[in-house]
Amino acid sequence: MSTLPTAFERAIRAQFGSDVLSTDPHDLAEYGRDWTREHEPAPAAIAFPRTTDDAARLVALCRQHNVAIVPSGGRTGLAGGAVASRGELVVSMVRMNRIDPVDPLAMTVRVQAGAVTQAVHEHAHEHGLTWPVDFAAKGSSCIGGNIATNAGGVNVIRYGQTRHWVLGLQVVTASGAVLELNGELEKNNTGLDLRQLFIGSEGTLGLITEATLKLTPLPGQADVLLFAVRDFDEVLAVFQHLRHSGFTVMAYEFFTDACADRVRAHRSITPPFAGPARFYVLIEVEDAGRDKLLSWTETVLERPGIIDGTLAQNRTQAGQLWALREGISESLASTGLPHKNDVALPLAELSGFYRDLGQVFQTRYPGWEICLFGHIGDGNLHINVMKPDDMAKDEFLSRTREADRVLFEVVKAHRGSISAEHGIGLLKKDFLGYTRSPDEMAMMRAIKRALDPGDLFNPGKVFNTEVTNAG
Repeated sequence: MSTLPTAFERAIRAQFGSDVLSTDPHDLAEYGRDWTREHEPAPAAIAFPRTTDDAARLVALCRQHNVAIVPSGGRTGLAGGAVASRGELVVSMVRMNRIDPVDPLAMTVRVQAGAVTQAVHEHAHEHGLTWPVDFAAKGSSCIGGNIATNAGGVNVIRYGQTRHWVLGLQVVTASGAVLELNGELEKNNTGLDLRQLFIGSEGTLGLITEATLKLTPLPGQADVLLFAVRDFDEVLAVFQHLRHSGFTVMAYEFFTDACADRVRAHRSITPPFAGPARFYVLIEVEDAGRDKLLSWTETVLERPGIIDGTLAQNRTQAGQLWALREGISESLASTGLPHKNDVALPLAELSGFYRDLGQVFQTRYPGWEICLFGHIGDGNLHINVMKPDDMAKDEFLSRTREADRVLFEVVKAHRGSISAEHGIGLLKKDFLGYTRSPDEMAMMRAIKRALDPGDLFNPGKVFNTEVTNAG
């Protein structure tokens, strides 16, 4: 097991006391990983700062003693971005969870990076406002991680991604300096927007410690519908029909019968229809008007590709329909060993991609079960390959590495992205070239070298870097 340099550990304890640093084996295992399980955690220690000043002094000491840092929030990522597997110091934001009072005039709130996403939602709701970044892991994910990965979620079609809802950032750089980026300004046309450089950087450029978040009024009356659909092209056709309906679309989600079967096995929840279907579409619209929505639903049910459908009559029923979709990831993990990928495609390419994906896997990996679901409205598909019962885990993980390459070739052919939501981390860095050009990757490396020449922050994530003299 890796250990911290003795001089570094002495300096930490001299400056911060005994409770900021932990080498407890339970903490090392808990804070050294994210939701991925393909890399074993092996951090040297876990640090728990409480303030930006704490974080800045920690970073300065790490630079002085050449100790690499892995930033850590709620650890809900699925690309290995928060995994510490090479003796790094994990800097956990769990104690940096302050949420300031909401500014009702500006409709903003300042929070520390360790604030839990759902807690921010609940805090804003008291003022009739919301931070509209929403996803199944909101109960444990943290704002800093949301920002570092530019999180998406189920409402991207309505509100966009995290970067649209971050007004200002506070960041600790590799030198230990603290930057206030954009403050509380809506308009600030004074050169490069450095705030956006850190959003989505996966903790490789600096340590995000605080953020000023933009809020928006809570959505109006939400109506939720579920349809049973015969084929994937009809899933897309209903989406096109919905976009021309005049409704404000909050979410347009789909999942396959394989996903529904896993949710049924794990949570005893099943679609409320008489028989099965290959695909299910879940729709949420805002302030649609009941009569207009009922009329539109009837036109959808008349389509030959629609088997059945239902419109939730109250919040309880709406929650039950959403549980079918939001329970998928948990159910897959509980009923099998899923190998996960989240990819994004231009909407016009979704049909061809789905067809080619099926053909490739039927030919090269017969018998493998694929559980497919995603956010059709923003072109994001979650592709989960389940381990066959008769295949050893090590063999499965080895073969999925090969299958990833095949999958990403299909993604590239359809002008897509190998990661829509979870980033690159450790798991996808070998495939970054399938989405980014050599010139783009060279530019990203140049930015990393300029801001973090000693490769202090999250080394080995996104891509391998050449360490230069930190000075």
